Amino acid sequence: MPLAGFGRTAQSAIYRAGAFGRRPSVPTDGTRLEAAARRVMSKRGYAYVAGSAGSESGADANTAAFTRWRVVPRMLVDTTERDTSVELFGRRHDSPFLVAPVGVLSMADDEADLAVARAAREQQVTPILSTQASVPMEDVARALAGSGHWFQLYWSSDDDLVESLVSRAEACGSEALVVTLDTAYLGWRPRDLDLGHLPFARGEGIAQYTSDPVFRRLVAERVEAGSGDASSTRPRPTPAAVSTLLSMSRRHPGALRHNLTAPEPRAAVETFLDVFSRPSLTWADLPRLREMTRLPIVLKGILHPEDARRAVDAGVDGVYVSNHGGRQVDRSVAALDALPGVVEAVRGAGSGVPVLFDSGIRCGADAFMALCLGATAVGIGRPHVYGLALAGADGVSEVLRNLRAELDLQMALTGCTSLVDLTPDRLVTAP
Repeated sequence: MPLAGFGRTAQSAIYRAGAFGRRPSVPTDGTRLEAAARRVMSKRGYAYVAGSAGSESGADANTAAFTRWRVVPRMLVDTTERDTSVELFGRRHDSPFLVAPVGVLSMADDEADLAVARAAREQQVTPILSTQASVPMEDVARALAGSGHWFQLYWSSDDDLVESLVSRAEACGSEALVVTLDTAYLGWRPRDLDLGHLPFARGEGIAQYTSDPVFRRLVAERVEAGSGDASSTRPRPTPAAVSTLLSMSRRHPGALRHNLTAPEPRAAVETFLDVFSRPSLTWADLPRLREMTRLPIVLKGILHPEDARRAVDAGVDGVYVSNHGGRQVDRSVAALDALPGVVEAVRGAGSGVPVLFDSGIRCGADAFMALCLGATAVGIGRPHVYGLALAGADGVSEVLRNLRAELDLQMALTGCTSLVDLTPDRLVTAP
């Protein structure tokens, strides 16, 4: 990278292309990015991605929290060379960005997780593969070609399935395991409810399961027991029912012609809905996970300092501050507001455990603030999905490039030459 730095290089490339009449594939502003994606996404797809719990005030709080801070630039600092890299679990990452796990990416683009993988590899940003993916993790790992990824785990009610998913994550090269804690139940999401739409009930977003040998065994047992027999519980043949059957059949492994009359696609959906989560999960279950894997374990969904301290005491390798983008708990505390308390608790425990962060980041300045408040790295959720909807892999790549470039320029313009310079005294509370 030339001394101008990543931000200047990316900015110049956009302007040079503009001189020849070529504009960016996606808007460079986060607000306009979402608006543009809404115009091209299906009503169901946009509702699923953009929607949040209840009144959606938790999601609103996430973005509003950033407006309560102001950046204080420092002058006469040589920022000719800047380093935005960060070390996580033994590997140096070129930037502090991660691609946060988002499920059912097929609602944004047919290539789904594969397109995101190619974009993440191009921008050298580590993706966290979702349990609710549209493509099996092994296929995504091949698309990443060794560039690095983590795996997000929803802890199933079936122990054998949990162990199988973890084993597969290890086998396909995952570098960390991110356990999402805030989905014991699905949040009350009016946008989806008003459409009567749950993608998983249509066979979408369950590719990690239908590609899993333990899950396939559970499905076979259901079919053998008769509860997956399509002829015994066939829905009334309305257009919606036919559409659902087609969706299940297309997404289930095997030939569409066979799946249309076979019991397995419906049995797979019913099995998934039965085993998706474990509401009884407690701190006492963490040693069991440690026995399953040697991968670093990160707990995602931590918002309370005491939970952060317990996580450190339990020996986890990372704490991930997130309120699931406001999608689970209505009127939740903003993730950014929770961040300083969690950071203090982790450091107070004498731990060097990294504190990761997502929820509400829409621009490089947002990332700058979160890093100043103690985040080690930040995840990008909805914005990368909007880029995917607008321009596939190229759209995701541009979103990630733009965020990296804006953060780099933000650092340069405020007198920062590395992430070490991003400290709380770079910020003041807004008047």
